[in-house]
Amino acid sequence: MSEDALLSVRGITVRFGGVVALDGVSFDVSRGGVCGLIGPNGAGKTTLFNCLSRLYQYQQGDLLFEGRSLTETPVHDIAALGIGRTFQNLAMFRTMSVEQNVMVGAHCRSVGGFLGNALKLPSVRREEERMRERAGEIMRYLDLDRFRERPVGDLPFGIQKRVELGRALAAEPKLLLLDEPAAGLNHEELSGLEALIRDIRDTRGITVLLVEHHMSLVMAVSDHIVALNFGRKIAEGTPAEIQQHSEVIEAYLGAPGHA
Repeated sequence: MSEDALLSVRGITVRFGGVVALDGVSFDVSRGGVCGLIGPNGAGKTTLFNCLSRLYQYQQGDLLFEGRSLTETPVHDIAALGIGRTFQNLAMFRTMSVEQNVMVGAHCRSVGGFLGNALKLPSVRREEERMRERAGEIMRYLDLDRFRERPVGDLPFGIQKRVELGRALAAEPKLLLLDEPAAGLNHEELSGLEALIRDIRDTRGITVLLVEHHMSLVMAVSDHIVALNFGRKIAEGTPAEIQQHSEVIEAYLGAPGHA
């Protein structure tokens, strides 16, 4: 694990029956950077995200976050450690308001506990107010404040994706896992997403691990890229290096220099 690595993936192997979804994958994600994770459908990208979220078990290897193994960490403790995530398929509370959805993310930092919440203790009320303020700041940051009271299910898809991102940011992550954030966005929304990912890294100091099929976005925002194919790591390096890598070109990009 390199000194500046926030996350270290070490020899992760995942099998589903006779299918090897990940085959000894290793790489580091440097603190304060954007790491792109690319590869064709079925390459193992979302499987790796699900391992990081502790939704999937891995049969070999280890995941180190700030030097600490995640192997025994239960799924409900992942957000409190400082790992936030968006999903390929939106996982929202559709009948709840935008504010309520964003506040769900802040709850992982709550210290009130079940009894305190049930008794409405003063400390819990103060915590609830802090979470509401946190949600308000995130909604202003993502230009969602005007939708504050709207049920999420009534909003356009691009807005819903921003709400999901807001929920992840409200948990105050150190590492943000973005699973195909550009999927379904129009050209204008895509341009805004590019600027937003950079800003999350530069002004909020959040490290980003990005799974994305939209190659121009990956190349524009990533400091480092890891390429997978059939569950194996086939290349890693800078965007310029990846664009010229023969195995990546053959497996994913289609032709030399394609972005």
